[in-house]
Order: sequence, then structure tokens, then C-alpha cells
Amino acid sequence: MAADSGTGAERLAALADERVDHRFKGLPPDADGLTVGELAAQRRNLFSGGFTTPVLALSAERLDHNLRLMETYSVRHGLTFAPHGKTSMAPQLFQRQIEHGAWGITLAVPHQVRVARAFGVQRVCLANEVVDAAALKWVSSQLDADPGFRFVCYVDSVRGVELMDSALRGAVQPVDVVVELAAGEGARTGVRTEAECAAVADAVAGVDTLRLVGVAGYEGEVPDADSERVRGWLRRLVALAVDFDKDGRFDGLEEIVVSAGGSAWFDAVADVFAGIPELSLPVLKLLRSGAYVSHDDGHYRKITPFNRVPEEGALQPAFRLWAQVVSRPSAEQAFANAGKRDAAYDLDLPEVQVLRSDTGERSADGVAVTGLSDQHAWIRTDEGVELQVGDWVGMGLSHPCTSFDKWELIPVVEQDGTVVDYIRTYF
Repeated sequence: MAADSGTGAERLAALADERVDHRFKGLPPDADGLTVGELAAQRRNLFSGGFTTPVLALSAERLDHNLRLMETYSVRHGLTFAPHGKTSMAPQLFQRQIEHGAWGITLAVPHQVRVARAFGVQRVCLANEVVDAAALKWVSSQLDADPGFRFVCYVDSVRGVELMDSALRGAVQPVDVVVELAAGEGARTGVRTEAECAAVADAVAGVDTLRLVGVAGYEGEVPDADSERVRGWLRRLVALAVDFDKDGRFDGLEEIVVSAGGSAWFDAVADVFAGIPELSLPVLKLLRSGAYVSHDDGHYRKITPFNRVPEEGALQPAFRLWAQVVSRPSAEQAFANAGKRDAAYDLDLPEVQVLRSDTGERSADGVAVTGLSDQHAWIRTDEGVELQVGDWVGMGLSHPCTSFDKWELIPVVEQDGTVVDYIRTYF
């Protein structure tokens, strides 16, 4: 059965009815048995309301800021926005992004599409080639049952087209696909040359189960990426769309999809896409940047396009992981009770930003995380730093894509510590 908007709205609302219990780490033990909505209505304080450490908090104000900033950015540059939802896998955030002007949600694998559909998402870009027969049959059933559902996915090989066609034979309507242009030799997925792209497009044209609607790719995989190389690849992508259009490959469509955009080079995407020439049909300039929603205190903070173009605004890191010091074996060393199970660590270690005790918050100067065990953060302290067992340590995190997936229910916290909502994730 298709997940229509009513069903999606009902399921979003029903998230507030889920019972709080041992499944959700960091939440107050005395809240067991309450619904999420009842706990949110209590507006407990993160530090005095019974929450246990470690606990991940999402800033209400910074989340709202980031949502509004990317909405205005997309409008300003004439881009259609389909943020990559695999960053958060949080239907409540999908909905907020759509409310802030997103065309739909980008996802990476079929399971994620099932989550999005269960919560009423009506437009999905699956930024991957799908060759799983069971998944393709499910997608086809969704398209057949719900005329309002728009689905687009990648193709990057003739073999992939053959597998998709085999799985979809007998479908009522074709699945929309875009040819993925690889970011270069040695990059990730995608077709390496324009000639091979044409061969894949020919394969799509030769079957009734697929419909070619555009081109796409991911500029974040350009080898030795810099502004010149990224823009050069984006111009190749645009030229591919132009050539396909001249060859009549998009005849009969209502629009042509041209899509790119991770979270590191969306300024380059905006610049190059602004120069797309007039084609035979309107162009859907689909930007897919997703890490903006929470931003981070590591990887993306260093490389955000807003650092290069500050007049566009600035994203704000919205996550903070709180842990407590559980051991202080020497004047130079301490251990807090958050580790690999709790903090993103695939790109950068957590960054200690603030210390908290009964007397309030204080500077974290001279305090740094040097490593993570499964359930411990290794902390180095400079001489004279005041840090005791029981103190709270507030840490910024790198790479939101591996932060959300460690927490199934995340408190949304106002600046004064009041918890006003909880975000449910599905990984």
C-alpha cells in the first residue's frame, strides 16, 4: 500500500505516542512508561532533569537556523533542493526540510526509501544504482499504487540496466533514471567516459521498464578536489546533459534532471548550474547537500562553502555530546563515559568545547580528546586545568552522517538546557 500524505502525517504524529524505555540511551530512567510526547511536554532540563550520560543533544535554535539558511540559499540560486536524508534518517527532519522548501529527499539504499515512504515522503532521489530485484519490485508497486509518488535513481552500467529491466518486466509504468557520471578515474561509482554514458543511455532507451530523465553525479569524489577541478567536472556533467538533449534522449519529458551537490562544494554547483544553457525542456537543477541540517564541529566546519563565500551566511554546528568524567588517574589524564558507541569518530575525534559542574559552565581550554575506546573518551588536560570526576564534558562532533546513526531518540535542546522535543532516527 502506498504511503499517502495522510498516512505519513499520522505516522509522524504517532512518534509522540511511542513509549520511553530502556531502548533509548541517555533518557531519564524515571521517564520509563511515558510517551515521547508526554516527556517533551514536561520540558525537562538536560542537566537537572534526570538525563543520564552520555547523552547527545541537538540545538533547537541552530537546527532552525540551518534549515532556514539552506532554504534561502537554494531559492537565491535557483536550485531545487533534495537534501540527502541518509545523514539523519529522521522522518521528523525530512518533514521539516520539506516544510522549508525541499522538493523531496535524497537517499542511498532501498531500506531508506521504505522509511521515507512510510512517513509520507512523495519525492525521492535514490543516489545509487538499484539492482536488487525485490527492492525494484517494491518501488514499482509504490509507483503503481500512488500516482503522486516521484522516484528517480541512478544507472551507471549497461549490466545494471539489464538487471533492472529483468526485475521490472510487467511493471505498469517505467522507473525514472539518471545516468551517473563518475567524478574521475579512481573515484567512486558512475560511468567513467561520455562515450560509456551514451552506451548506458542507449541501453535505457532499449527497454520499456526504464525512462531516462537526466544526468547526475557527486562532485565530492573528484580526485584531489579543488575549486578548479570540481567546476571542471560539473561543466562535464552539464555538457553531458546538453549532448543528450541534442540527441533527443529527453523527448517526451516535462523536464530534464541535472543533479549534483554534496555538502563540501555546493557553491561550485550553484555557480556552474547557473550557466546551464537553455535546453529543449525546463531543467530541474537538483541539489542534494544533506549534512547542513546539523552541520558539525569537524569535517564540514572546515570545508563548508560558506567559508569560501561568507556573505552567503554561515551554518552552525547543532550537535553536542555530553559525557561525565568517570576517572582522573593523573593531572594530565581523564576519562569520560562516551566512546565509539556514542560519538562519530570516522573522520575527526570529538572536540571538547565546554566543561560543566555544579557551579555552572566554564571554558574547556587545555582539554582535548586524544582517543576513543568503546565506552571511554581519552582526555588530555594541560597543567592546572580544573577537572574532577563527575564533571560534565560537552563535545562537538565531526561528520553528522555517523552521529545520527548512534542515537535512536535525540533530545532537542534550547539554549538554556530545556528539552523541547525528541528526534526519532531509523538506521
